Amino acid sequence: MTRRKPRHFADDLISRMRELGHPLCIGLDPHLGKIPPVFARGDMAPASEETAKAVEDFLLAVLDRAAGKVAVVKPQIAFFEQLGHRGIETLTRVVDRARSLDLLVLLDAKRGDIGSTADGYARAYLEPGSPIEVDAITLNPYLGLDSLEPFAARAEAHARGLFVLVKTSNPGSGDLQNLELADAPVYGAVAAALQPMAQRLEGKETGWSSLGVVVGATYPGEAQTVRERLPNAVFLVPGYGAQGGSAADAVKGFKPGPGGLEGGVVNSSRGILFPEAGDTAQAPAWEQAIDAALDQAIDELGEAVSKGRA
Repeated sequence: MTRRKPRHFADDLISRMRELGHPLCIGLDPHLGKIPPVFARGDMAPASEETAKAVEDFLLAVLDRAAGKVAVVKPQIAFFEQLGHRGIETLTRVVDRARSLDLLVLLDAKRGDIGSTADGYARAYLEPGSPIEVDAITLNPYLGLDSLEPFAARAEAHARGLFVLVKTSNPGSGDLQNLELADAPVYGAVAAALQPMAQRLEGKETGWSSLGVVVGATYPGEAQTVRERLPNAVFLVPGYGAQGGSAADAVKGFKPGPGGLEGGVVNSSRGILFPEAGDTAQAPAWEQAIDAALDQAIDELGEAVSKGRA
């Protein structure tokens, strides 16, 4: 398929969100037990060919509802890997459809490895013309900064984005991320260590960096600490909605921009994909439920960022 002309990832992302007036990112997490009856097929067992087709039909329909309403979508690779080879084929088609609809694609894969292995991962997802070519990817930094370099090189060369785990939204994140070092907690030290790479990947149009970080909505205080250390990094904020984080909490690490608070994308997966009213076998009712869930999240987040408007 024809690929869009590359543009600096952060400049592209921030510009799109300024136009839309909100930072919502739709997480594509197809929990098999939650696939709506209108799409479900057979017993929905992971090894079934029917299951992969059901997941694909469901997500392509979601993308069609989301086109023009959000800037970015985030497929979580685990939900595709559980389906085996059919799942990877499904992921390929979902990514291609999203990009054909002019949606940015952020692959949530949390890769982290060294040497040629890290280079292989970077080549698989960030190299132009790769079978699953995405615009950005999530990374785990705990093997050291050199493990990020193959991804950073491609981000610089091919206008890609990176989102490095810093302070995640899960309850157990503090087990390691909050351990106190001599001068800062671990998450603060990781953030500070990423600043040179963030400067290297800074955009000329907006000043935001294509080196982003993952900072959960469930920890708004920590988000402000990370922002002090990474003033131009785009935040990927999980934890909004189903995980308990409010819209106001989700934008705590944002900064005032031309049209309001900016500097991050706020992910919602279950809250968008599986609204209660969408558990139906009727296509029109499902479409209404998805649209209503989308509109609610867009309104909430739009209101939260508009409070930073000058």
